Amino acid sequence: MKLPENLDATVTKDTIPTVRLAGQHEAAAARKAAFPYKFPRDTRALGGRFTVKENGRRLLRYFYFERRLMQALGAWTLTIPEFEVKLETGRHIFYHADAARMLRERLTEQEMRSPAVDAFRDAEIDRFIEEVLSANSAPEFLVGMHQVIGRALPIAYRHHIDLTDPVADVPTIRCLRRILTDYEPMLAWVEAAIGAYIEGGVDEAGLATWRWHLDRLLRSIGGVSGTDERTEAPTPLRIDARPFARGTVPIRDVRFDTFKNTGDYDEADGGERFAKDSYEALRLRFIRTQRDEIDAIEAFGTFIWDIRFKDFDAEYDLARVTWDEARHTEIGHRAMLIAGYDPFELRNRLTGSTCRGPMDPAFAMAEINLFGEVGVLKTINQLIDAAADRNDEVLRHVADYIRSDERTHVRKGSRIIGVMTDLDAKALELRTRELFTECLVSLGAVKMDMDVFTVSREDIERLVGE
Repeated sequence: MKLPENLDATVTKDTIPTVRLAGQHEAAAARKAAFPYKFPRDTRALGGRFTVKENGRRLLRYFYFERRLMQALGAWTLTIPEFEVKLETGRHIFYHADAARMLRERLTEQEMRSPAVDAFRDAEIDRFIEEVLSANSAPEFLVGMHQVIGRALPIAYRHHIDLTDPVADVPTIRCLRRILTDYEPMLAWVEAAIGAYIEGGVDEAGLATWRWHLDRLLRSIGGVSGTDERTEAPTPLRIDARPFARGTVPIRDVRFDTFKNTGDYDEADGGERFAKDSYEALRLRFIRTQRDEIDAIEAFGTFIWDIRFKDFDAEYDLARVTWDEARHTEIGHRAMLIAGYDPFELRNRLTGSTCRGPMDPAFAMAEINLFGEVGVLKTINQLIDAAADRNDEVLRHVADYIRSDERTHVRKGSRIIGVMTDLDAKALELRTRELFTECLVSLGAVKMDMDVFTVSREDIERLVGE
């Protein structure tokens, strides 16, 4: 459309009149009267509070909160003792990552480029998140993550839905509504979990004090949107006395009997349940290994924290893998029950997690990805075939799903490792072996699965492609 040359001329601000041509309005009325279908009336009204610029400003802030919550949950995965809470944390990491992904995509439609979105930082939000991370216990951490900022975000999202243009900005509305579908079960679970902590003896008054403290801190930065009335920040802040540092030691609750001086379950148990290398022994070992992927929740969660802000896509992939590992842990736990065991009677192996916890993320990632997951793929097809031959539907079913996940993890892992290090594949493998062997020696662990694997690029490509 060509604009007139005098468009910028001085104009009045009078209301622009409606001008009709003879007969057209009446003809339109007659056509409408003859139309037979009475479709539902669309009651949405054009108009909203936000310009594209203001919409983008708020969405960028939402994105940053979600990204920081993903990272913060990852930082605590090693430190949370309780099995159920660790599992849910693995799930919630991905919920926040996926929320960040959807907001990021919408921001690119609101005149922002992905690199600019990824580069956004907010010092006030960072300070708030660091204080949340300084919780003294898992219950305190849940209070900050879920009962303070976790409650505030969906309120802000619903408020945004109510105020933005319901016609022109419907993509934002749909984005926020999809995010809210994960918040409802997440917050409901957390309310029940905090209730369980209190019923089990955790001091409710202490949690209430911490909640009040963090709520005041959030209000002091203008809330989620940054536009709320600002109040005075609470003092003192814990991070002023001691900056947050993530844990390095895997922690389990009192129901677990753990070991870390070997990778061999029979050695740890002090005897064999089944003949070595029999199908029954391999079956139980596979199920136990899946339950013990609770250590993979810890590994991938801490990787998210350790590489924070290096690459959003890598963080997102790690979050998805963390969620998958939470599912694998659940699979193993339930398969133990089906196999007739109380899952807590079978000892929990901490060998890998104990070594990976303090390691540089690139080498820790290489150990679990190249040796652990590639190792599973090297043997799982035979195990599935053996299960089918024996009509063992439990193992065949769970291993089928795990195989597809592990292929995805190996594929994603190669890209993630590329973000973590500039070392070539061979140098990375050799250095990882050295570091892990040193750790095993220090633990007195002379048997570990990684020792039997020789990994090549051809191995990875073949196993992923099968």
